[in-house]
Amino acid sequence: MTALRAGIAVASAVSLLAALNPLGSATAAEPDPLARYTGQQLSWTDCTFKPEVPTQCALMTVPRDWAAPDAGKDLKVYVSKVAATGDKGLYQGVLLTNPGGPGGQGTSMAPSIAKLQPSVNAQYDVLGMDPRGTGQTGAPGQAGLGITCQVPVGRLPEGPLDARDRSRKSISDHQQIPRVVAEACQSQADAPYITTWQTAHDMELLRQLSKAPKLNYVGYSYGSWLGAKYASLFPASTGRFVLDSSVDWQGRLQADFEDFPRMGQRQTEKLFLPWLNRMQPDVFGDTVAEAQKVIEQGRGKATALGLDPDSYDSLFAGNGSQLSWLLVMLSLTVIINGDEAGAQKLAKLPAAVRAQLDTVSRQRFGVPATKLTTAVLVKGNLGQETPDYEQLPITRFAVACGDQPTKSTQWYKRLSDWQGPKYPLFGWQYGLGEVCGPWSDTPRQTLPDLPKSVRDNVLVVQGEFDPQTSYEQAMAAVRKAPGVDVLRVDDSPFHGQYSSQGNPCVDGVVNTYLLHGSKTDNSICPSVPLLGEKQVYPVHGPVDRYADSRHAVRMPSPENSLLRALLADQISRVNSLLH
Repeated sequence: MTALRAGIAVASAVSLLAALNPLGSATAAEPDPLARYTGQQLSWTDCTFKPEVPTQCALMTVPRDWAAPDAGKDLKVYVSKVAATGDKGLYQGVLLTNPGGPGGQGTSMAPSIAKLQPSVNAQYDVLGMDPRGTGQTGAPGQAGLGITCQVPVGRLPEGPLDARDRSRKSISDHQQIPRVVAEACQSQADAPYITTWQTAHDMELLRQLSKAPKLNYVGYSYGSWLGAKYASLFPASTGRFVLDSSVDWQGRLQADFEDFPRMGQRQTEKLFLPWLNRMQPDVFGDTVAEAQKVIEQGRGKATALGLDPDSYDSLFAGNGSQLSWLLVMLSLTVIINGDEAGAQKLAKLPAAVRAQLDTVSRQRFGVPATKLTTAVLVKGNLGQETPDYEQLPITRFAVACGDQPTKSTQWYKRLSDWQGPKYPLFGWQYGLGEVCGPWSDTPRQTLPDLPKSVRDNVLVVQGEFDPQTSYEQAMAAVRKAPGVDVLRVDDSPFHGQYSSQGNPCVDGVVNTYLLHGSKTDNSICPSVPLLGEKQVYPVHGPVDRYADSRHAVRMPSPENSLLRALLADQISRVNSLLH
């Protein structure tokens, strides 16, 4: 038996042990190697972040390797809990939330969802978790960062990068970055143990320590992959699962990242640029073609200002939240028009849009929107000092590249050559920068597909024009798992639907499932109006075959909730290629 197959066999045995002996009980023949984990008492105390509702947090001890729990040092995983607020007779157990990533810290998500969905919190303890490797939300210093890859800046190429430059030197410079990052991450001793397989076992431990017979779950983006793999490994413990903005969790995780150029180009052309036309015709013109021309001219202006061309193009990659749309609008307006004229253009926007722009500008640049200048923009993008080492979150790369076998650097170069002409906003750049290309470690475990026994437990929620997990990827997973139910959101351009968009149809369908276990396959919800607008502008897309006359349904404009906007932005940011 090869070492890899032996590792898989041991891993399967541990998974089976945890499933059949939920509390890790020992046998008379030998002591239980998991007893010191399953027998621990979590010490709940105040959190290291400021929650929206009363929340307690704790550090949970997990083995570095669930396949060999006695080998290596233990790890600490930060978890949060918002206790159920309703009558004990209505209590339904625990609901774990996850924002995705890979590598998104999730402890602060539990109080956000509890605050936004009080009917769910009345019947569930809402849980959050900062997955292994991600550190501790709100903690100072390295404790807050978690395990990082120490990337030597001196080995990175100097000067601005432009992936449209297809010279040998440009391509070599671009490929140098993922090579250095992969080497830095793989040099970390814990890298092989930061995977979905390991994190799913951490989730099962949290269920056991919560003394819950089932784990119920709401996971976004990569969180759909994590949730599906948990349900595949622990079907007996799987309760009601909501997979929002899904990757193809029956296929390749990397296929989602590889689709960023296509789905980003589609969302930009079909929804984002038309919205800019409606909001700022004096900047972006009245048509998509005019907006594209202006944005291309802005690229030259940005380069002249000292902004990296690749960074400019990245504005249109993973543009999956209302706040990210505002950040792009803000940056483009200042770059294209200059300081004084840009401020005048921004001052003409509707009051609701101006208020949100100020929030974004103050958070990102420290000044209100009308005070943002090109100098501040350049400083915010480039920074003032270059450290000797840059710390990058290891979980993002260790999971994406360690869950499954990867493609080669040469394969990703060919992908760049193919995607660039078709999806020029980000297609030239993505393939040259993929860290999984030079990743050399092979997976230690094989992740199973979702078994038939739990497919009826799963509800997939998917927006039509999501730029970070495409509709097509989500439907590919559903087709390969008959029995899974789907809620489609027509015309939605954003990443993450439940609780984050103020859509009463989506929230109502999901809450009905979580609270009553009732759902219907092929449900559909219309989208809500975009910021600053009172109606939805229908766009032809793949959901239309299910929509019939429902385009005519008028949804109310969502309430201007900062908490909801921040939750949506959290989901989008942690699931970007660049976080």
